[in-house]
Amino acid sequence: MSKPVVAIVGRPNVGKSTFFNYLTGKRISIIEDTPGVTRDRIYGESEWRGRKFTLIDTGGIEPNTDDYIKQQMIRQAKIAIETADVIVFLVDVKTGLTAADEDVAVMLRKTSKPVIVVANKVDSIGEPPPEIYEFYNLGLGEVFAVSSIHGLGMGDLLDEIYSNFPEESENEEDDDYIKVAVIGKPNAGKSSLINKILGEERVIVSDIPGTTRDAIDTFCEVGGRRFMFIDTAGIRRKSRIEENIEKYSIIRSWAAVDRSDVCVILIDAQDGVTEQDTKIAGYAHEQGKACIIAINKWDLIEKETGTLEEYRKKVYQDFEFLSYAPVIFISAKTGQRIDRLLELIDYVNNQAALRVQTGVLNDVLNDAVAMVQPPSDKGKRLKIYYMTQTGVKPPTFVLFVNSAELLHYSYERYLKNTLRDNFGFEGSPIWFTVKEKGDK
Repeated sequence: MSKPVVAIVGRPNVGKSTFFNYLTGKRISIIEDTPGVTRDRIYGESEWRGRKFTLIDTGGIEPNTDDYIKQQMIRQAKIAIETADVIVFLVDVKTGLTAADEDVAVMLRKTSKPVIVVANKVDSIGEPPPEIYEFYNLGLGEVFAVSSIHGLGMGDLLDEIYSNFPEESENEEDDDYIKVAVIGKPNAGKSSLINKILGEERVIVSDIPGTTRDAIDTFCEVGGRRFMFIDTAGIRRKSRIEENIEKYSIIRSWAAVDRSDVCVILIDAQDGVTEQDTKIAGYAHEQGKACIIAINKWDLIEKETGTLEEYRKKVYQDFEFLSYAPVIFISAKTGQRIDRLLELIDYVNNQAALRVQTGVLNDVLNDAVAMVQPPSDKGKRLKIYYMTQTGVKPPTFVLFVNSAELLHYSYERYLKNTLRDNFGFEGSPIWFTVKEKGDK
């Protein structure tokens, strides 16, 4: 399930960036005592009561303005409002209620989203100042007093934000479908690929709005296999991102990865693997998603003997961390190997969901330890007592050892490769949790 999205909105210079930085724990937003410093939406992640959520910091809203840059800030904020699950409306208790606050409130009253009014810059402990009560005139319900600089009042506010999150349960109707996110930079051919898959010979079940807000989830059935393709906009390098809605494509694509079972990382064969491709793929890898590397526009490449294998070798050099992901060469235009891609999606999804019995797992572990002795340090050797699988998607294993410090990453890699040699797990990362004897 995708993480809930919380948008922070308000007029300029009420402390939105300070508030954002406090919740994300990072100095991501630029803080300056000048209105309009945060012109674009900035994204970060926070967590409360075990639930992670995405935070959007927006530029200040000045609804009645002829200034071009400020008009762009309003558009950015509107996009954030439209895509958010919860809206935090920040006001400044020191400045008091202004006409601009009232204009923003008018905009927010038109949305069906939950809106939480937060009076910032209440920097003293105790009863909130009387000035806070004038913000009830905005007609948006209870007002929460906080100090973004000192962190006062944040717990109660986060509880209120949490209570407005969507339910965590996924739709039962989606459970039978393999959720596929086709990700990559713009113009790699994502739309062409999905359109080709949904050609006339396919059975299209439905097109319905997805939980990625303005994306469309397309359900289809091919050869008895059921797929849900999560539409994503291309991800550009930050410096290349233009004004307007394309900026939101980044968070849409991250959200698509979060919701997916399988990520098809689409590479333009003519461009090869770029730095931006490695960032996109790296995010999917870090989230533990099954991955396929699809080289699109292969029909446009001039080929000689060995061209394909040389290209595959170069891809694995660039995607060193994705050595487990299969590479397939396709053409969304001609339909080359599209059926094979669908078979591969089904296959890696099953591989990521594979479970191994503990007894069989430890037989393989004992053989591996006998063949390659565990590392030692200062006369103390690593002992692995046993291993058990605790999860799937990605396959997750707990190793019980005498000392976690002795498990060198090279030996951990050896054990993961042993698991792959014996059980497959093709296309899926493998996660290890290491526990020492006596750990709870």
